Amino acid sequence: MEKGKYKILLVDDEPDILEFVGYNLRKEGFRVYTAANGLDAINRALEVKPHLILMDVMMPEMDGIETCRVIRKDKGLKNVVIAFLTARGEDYSQISGFDAGGDDYITKPIKPKVLVSRVKALLKRVNPIIPNEAKGDDGASGIIIDKERYIVIRQGKEIELPKKEFELLALLHSQPHRVFTRNEIFANVWGDNIIVGDRTIDVHIRKLREKVGDRYIKTVKGVGYKFTQ
Repeated sequence: MEKGKYKILLVDDEPDILEFVGYNLRKEGFRVYTAANGLDAINRALEVKPHLILMDVMMPEMDGIETCRVIRKDKGLKNVVIAFLTARGEDYSQISGFDAGGDDYITKPIKPKVLVSRVKALLKRVNPIIPNEAKGDDGASGIIIDKERYIVIRQGKEIELPKKEFELLALLHSQPHRVFTRNEIFANVWGDNIIVGDRTIDVHIRKLREKVGDRYIKTVKGVGYKFTQ
C-alpha cells in the first residue's frame, strides 16, 4: 500500500503536539486526522477507519488506556494498530497499555526522523502475513484459525481475539509441537523494529490460555512456547 493511502489518527490534548507530529507525518505523505481527547478519538476513528492510531495516555474526558479498550470492542476497528504516546517520567505501565489492546508505545519527545521510522515500522503490521498452515482445521485439537475473519473456532464456538493474540496463536498453531523462542515470537508478531517489554509475550500467552484453554499452549522454560494438539 502506498503511503498516501495510509490513514493515521493522531490523538493528543496538546495543540503543539498535534501540529508538530501531524506536520511531519503529512510531509511524508500520510493522511493525518486529529482528535483532542479520548471521546473525540473514538468518534473520529469510527468515522475515518484509520490504519494507525497514535494516542497520548494522559488526556481529559477519557484517557488513552480506556479509549483503547473502547476502540478494541468495535469489530470494525479491532485490527487498527494502536501506539501510545507517553512522556518521559510519566506514571504509566506498559503492561496496562498492552492489556488494553495497545500494540506499542512511543516516548515523547521524539525526533521527527525517529518518529517517522517508528510509524513506518508499525504500518508494516497493518496487513500481517499469517502462515498458510494457520488457516485450517486441527483435527486433534478441534481448533480452526480463520485468518480472513480473524476469529478462532474451538469445538464449534467462535472466539474473537485481539489482533496480537490472534497472530501469536496463529504462529504457534502453524507448526504444532515446535518450540518458538521468545525472539522468534517477537520478530514474527511484533516485528524486529518494535521495542516491547519483556512481559509482553507472557501477558498475551496468559490471555490466550484463558480464552482457548490451558492445554493448547505449553511453556518450555528458558526457551519459549509451543502449541500442542
